[in-house]
Amino acid sequence: MVADHLVIAPLLVPLVTATVALLTRRWPAVRTGTALFGGVVYAATVAAVVWSVVLAPDAPGAVAYQLGGHAAPFGITLVVDALSAFMLVLTAAIAVPALVFSQRYLRREDQDVFYYPLYHFLLLGITGSFLTGDLFNLFVWFEVMLMASYVLISFYGGPKHTRATLWFLVLNIVGSAVMLVAIGGLYATTGTLNMADMAQQLADPAASGVPVAPVVGLSGLLFAVFALKAGLVPFHFWVPSAYTAAPMPATALLAGGSKKVGVYAIVRLYFTVFSEATVPVSLPGASGDSPLAFLGPVLLVMAIASIAVGGAGAIQAGSLEGVFAYSSIGQVGFIGVAVAVAAVAPDAAARNLALLAALVFALHHTLTKGMLFLVAGTVRSATGTSRLADLGGLAGRYPVVSGTFFVGALSLVGIPPLSGFVGKFLVFDTALRGEALAGGVALLVGSVLTIAYATRAWTVAFWGDRSTAVHHGGRDSVQVAILVVLALAVVGVGVGFEGVYRFADAAATAATDTDAYVEVVLPDGGGSS
Repeated sequence: MVADHLVIAPLLVPLVTATVALLTRRWPAVRTGTALFGGVVYAATVAAVVWSVVLAPDAPGAVAYQLGGHAAPFGITLVVDALSAFMLVLTAAIAVPALVFSQRYLRREDQDVFYYPLYHFLLLGITGSFLTGDLFNLFVWFEVMLMASYVLISFYGGPKHTRATLWFLVLNIVGSAVMLVAIGGLYATTGTLNMADMAQQLADPAASGVPVAPVVGLSGLLFAVFALKAGLVPFHFWVPSAYTAAPMPATALLAGGSKKVGVYAIVRLYFTVFSEATVPVSLPGASGDSPLAFLGPVLLVMAIASIAVGGAGAIQAGSLEGVFAYSSIGQVGFIGVAVAVAAVAPDAAARNLALLAALVFALHHTLTKGMLFLVAGTVRSATGTSRLADLGGLAGRYPVVSGTFFVGALSLVGIPPLSGFVGKFLVFDTALRGEALAGGVALLVGSVLTIAYATRAWTVAFWGDRSTAVHHGGRDSVQVAILVVLALAVVGVGVGFEGVYRFADAAATAATDTDAYVEVVLPDGGGSS
């Protein structure tokens, strides 16, 4: 089937683009054209994969690609199902606009220092993390993503950027070491790294001879690593400094795509792989017969803390990107509440609905927060600063840019018919149905904090007297056009929500349908033991 071979295409495109961009560094026009063309091809490839595998009338729903023809569980497997397809669409939706924005935002000398290869290697790492079918390659793609991120965060080379990179580097090196220990432990316990094979063995430990109890502790180590990647409290320290240090288009991709890898990995491993394991869990505040019993209460506490810390931090932030960086911590807490409710849901329908809410909110966060970081980049390009103290009167000087910020702020608050309304409505509904009182209260508090920091940013930077920087600034029409396109997308997700809902529903179903995942990866039953 064509769809079988298309699975690898979203990986090959950024890999080839990054390589060609490296080789053509001496010819800036060729390098830039290659990078932009590669971004467009990436989006087209993702669209082709999603259509042929998930959305077409005769689509199979899921496809596995065995690299080099070596069958799972021994070979390297790539898997596209509705969940990974949803995450690929989410990534492409911000990666391409941010890439085009980069060409107008970065100075020529900045573009010369490997910016485009790094951007595409970051895209490669994110894509590989969504497509991989085994744990070790998930670690490998994490590292590809992190190495590109290190350089992009330190891109401008000042003390602020060095400090941010050091934070990010130290935390993620520790995270990588913990991840390796956990993966090694799981391999020693189950004898496999293939996710489908592992799920199959955990579902029937008597037949496979696998001791299930250690999986709870090892999955806890992996959860800590993924929570670090997602920027959940208490692993959020790297987020504000990293997001304000990197070039704004790269920050849009870090917040919109890279951050979602942590969320995706939690959902994929806990709901597809570990959920089939029957093992008594008895921890303070957490008990049940599945590793999900551990995930639910722990993630709920971290999500509530993220909403509080992120909202409070955004209120006191001194720059536009600082507001959006702290806001990103709070917003991922909204996703965490929905995933936590899904983990302890009493039945499959409730679990599916909660995961659907988390995925819709993740899409909203990617589009809205990506656009807002690009708004900060546009303001900085126009005025030379994004410090709130140096801004004022942007609404009168740049009405279209201000309009896109206004759309983004309303979406964060949750005003209909924007993407934030449907995402926030579903997460609230999930918390109420799941009787997660503490989560519901945190969502209300988070919403109030969102109104507070969005209003503060608007009144300080966009209203009031026109500052000197704003008065003497000039805008870039291409940057503004990209903001308008993203603002229309934020509106479009809310207005055309029925199609988004069906796609997210299919993704949530795929996340919890372990049998279907195992069947597509191991059609002949597999088995490594």
